[in-house]
Amino acid sequence: MYDDQKIEDAVLALLGAFEFENGRAWKRFDFDVMQVLAAKGLITDPRGAAESVYLTPEGLARAKALAQQCFGR
Repeated sequence: MYDDQKIEDAVLALLGAFEFENGRAWKRFDFDVMQVLAAKGLITDPRGAAESVYLTPEGLARAKALAQQCFGR
């Protein structure tokens, strides 16, 4: 129905667009997608009580590039 890679990229782009404190982002996205991003080493593990995750250095760079590509002016 939808392209999983495009969904993962969109979520990662949103994490990049809304990150704060040098890579911290709220984890209010589909849990399965968040788990895939964590498995790929792009974010910290979303499991647990914390309401945020951290983007890894690679994840932050990719997220910022995707955010600019998707939402930049």
